[in-house]
Amino acid sequence: MLGRLLGPRSLHSGPAMDLKQVISHLEALAPLSLSESWDNTGLLVEPSAPRPCASILLTNDLTEPVVEEAVALGTDLIVSYHPPVFRPLKRVAQGSWKERVVVRCLEERMAVYSPHTSWDAVQGGINDWLVRPYGEGAVAPLALATAPSHPGGCSHTVTIAGAPVTTDQLQPLLALPNISVSVDPMAVSVSCPQASLAAVVAALPPDLADLARVTKHELPPLPGTGAGRRLVLEAPLPVEEMVARTKAHLGLPHLRLALANGATAESLVSSLAVCAGSGATVLAHAKADLVLTGEMSHHEVLDFVHKGTTVILTEHSNCERGYLVQVARRLEGALGEGVTINISKVDRDPLVVV
Repeated sequence: MLGRLLGPRSLHSGPAMDLKQVISHLEALAPLSLSESWDNTGLLVEPSAPRPCASILLTNDLTEPVVEEAVALGTDLIVSYHPPVFRPLKRVAQGSWKERVVVRCLEERMAVYSPHTSWDAVQGGINDWLVRPYGEGAVAPLALATAPSHPGGCSHTVTIAGAPVTTDQLQPLLALPNISVSVDPMAVSVSCPQASLAAVVAALPPDLADLARVTKHELPPLPGTGAGRRLVLEAPLPVEEMVARTKAHLGLPHLRLALANGATAESLVSSLAVCAGSGATVLAHAKADLVLTGEMSHHEVLDFVHKGTTVILTEHSNCERGYLVQVARRLEGALGEGVTINISKVDRDPLVVV
């Protein structure tokens, strides 16, 4: 099993850290702004009163056995890669295992934080770790992330130029919320969120509204950051060697392999695309000889092999869990000796080959 326990708590003698400080360090490792829009990341369970954070447990999935392990270790904060609360809970009772997990964490006053897709996208994150064992080559995200939006949410600029503008004409405009207005004798520039565009134009006198021009802000891409990764190898490897290196890197005795039509175990792989977890959608348009992810449907696998791409499947969490060791090392360096970092010993993928 990849998970291991890092150091007994008694070895750490420094002061504990405030929970908010620890969360700041976690967000510095992978900003939540990198998370996918559909995801549920960040601090998901917070104790009602501030408490020092002296012990952190890292896990891929926050299951009931992991919660009991956390209690036994005296954990203050559980960092669960997958969010244990994803769809809204209608009640917090004993009806499902996810409800029971939340209840137990609340009872034990353990905070829960989930980074999920922010760890996938960040430079040096899970997907960069996944391509590490195959040798040197050019690595790039399959889909580049963009810079965070303006703090005020302003996504558009409305410019009115070519006619003198008086303050009286702008009074209805200046009364609008969530906008920023810049005025000079011959032009007005209004920064606003998309939802306010109609109100901005409606607040202008008709003669000025006819002159209005709207510009959408295009956010710059973040180099090396985004979903998935594609690696073009400097030295191509045969499929059988790719399989062996994957097993060694992930600590797995078995993988699932679907050879591309016409390929053999000796076929050379010049390019590889990876996506942690369930990556068929992200990998769908990747130009690669081989793709690696945790799981795909039967028909998704058929689509890949028929277009000449070999598929390696590890089961969902087996291509993610090993990255926790990297996180533990980085957190130990960032948080110092006052905080113990443990990796769950009972966290595991529910599927095994028998």
